[in-house]
Amino acid sequence: MTTNRPQGGVRAREVLADPKVWAVPAVTVGLVAFLLTLLYMGGILNPSDELHRLPIGLVNSDRGATVAGRQENLGAQVTAGIAGAPDPDEHVSWRLLDRAGADEQLASGKLAGALEVPPDFSAAIVALGELPQKAPPRPTMTVLTNPGVGSLESSLASNISQTAAHQASQELGKRLTAQAQAMAQSQPPAQGGTPTNAELLQLADPVTVEVMAGHPIGPRSGLGLTAFYYTLLVVLSGFLGANVISSGVDIALGYQASELGPLRMQRPLVPISRTRALIVNDVMSCGLAVLTSSLIMLASVVILDMDASHLPLLWIFSVCATIAVGLGAQALIAAFGAIGQLVGMFVFIALALPSSGATIPLQALPDFYRGLAVFEPMRQITDGVRAILYFGAQAEAGLARAWIMIAVGTVAALLFGFGMTVYYDRRGLHRFHPEAG
Repeated sequence: MTTNRPQGGVRAREVLADPKVWAVPAVTVGLVAFLLTLLYMGGILNPSDELHRLPIGLVNSDRGATVAGRQENLGAQVTAGIAGAPDPDEHVSWRLLDRAGADEQLASGKLAGALEVPPDFSAAIVALGELPQKAPPRPTMTVLTNPGVGSLESSLASNISQTAAHQASQELGKRLTAQAQAMAQSQPPAQGGTPTNAELLQLADPVTVEVMAGHPIGPRSGLGLTAFYYTLLVVLSGFLGANVISSGVDIALGYQASELGPLRMQRPLVPISRTRALIVNDVMSCGLAVLTSSLIMLASVVILDMDASHLPLLWIFSVCATIAVGLGAQALIAAFGAIGQLVGMFVFIALALPSSGATIPLQALPDFYRGLAVFEPMRQITDGVRAILYFGAQAEAGLARAWIMIAVGTVAALLFGFGMTVYYDRRGLHRFHPEAG
């Protein structure tokens, strides 16, 4: 007896009951979700503990003062104490600089922040120790932030600098308190030499810590995050554009069907070698990079009024970066087929985001991510965009290295992509059937 199937063919429950149907999607999706969780969460859980040699400037501008009949520079003592404080895990890399040097390195993104001892520091400390007096001036130390390197990196540097300044203040406080108590014992009470509790409390922590921007950026700069999001748009345009182009060319040449809702269209197969198909895809990626880069700049700078300068350079850099990403994605698709899109997602997105140093500084990432940052494209592009937007397009701010790595990535993508397609073509591993050729 023959059982007639309904018009729809095989029933859905029969397909779902087949373990083979579940196997590949379950393994692929599960593995991707598991790896993405490890990659993303592994890099952000505890940046403070992972911190390694965060560059912070240490500036002594103190002119010194006469203390107990001899000239002393208390600022030099304070900065030497901060720089020489035990740091077994090397969380901080203190850089002893003058103010001009600190300003230069803040303006080129080489410092996450700075801590300055002002010119009148010693004089203010000496005056404070000469109690009792009316409303004595308080010495200050200044924490200089650098929001252009990213809000978290600047915040970490600011917190470290403030902690170091308060510790130095307490050390000075011990000295001033002992000095005041000694003076009180050596003078008769009638001369008013005994400090009050309020005065002793002020002496115990004498230094006021001020925080100010060492290298300010524009108010419409997203607290230093516009460079990251601009980079993300550039990378996504290159990567997604390559995937759309590859699929569109396959549809146009008949290697893939086009489906729109219930409509399905299959064009006649056009025989073409893998190498020539890659040429088509690469040329289209380069052409569309000009369009997407222009639209990104139009939307962000013109419509949304993002703070930006050096606009021609930003546009050219964006075009070249988008081309490099697009050619890399095309090479992976040409080499590995459909799975090349998944490989590209890991190369350009999954591994690139946590190692970019854009949201969490490289100095606060585990070693694995710092290793990825050496070659991952998003880190290189972020450095270039950040240099253009925040640091006057200075080569030493990361722009020179970004250009070099974009060139290296472009050449590597072309060599790998065409190397694989030429190899496939010579081996006769064509995408079309022999009778179609």
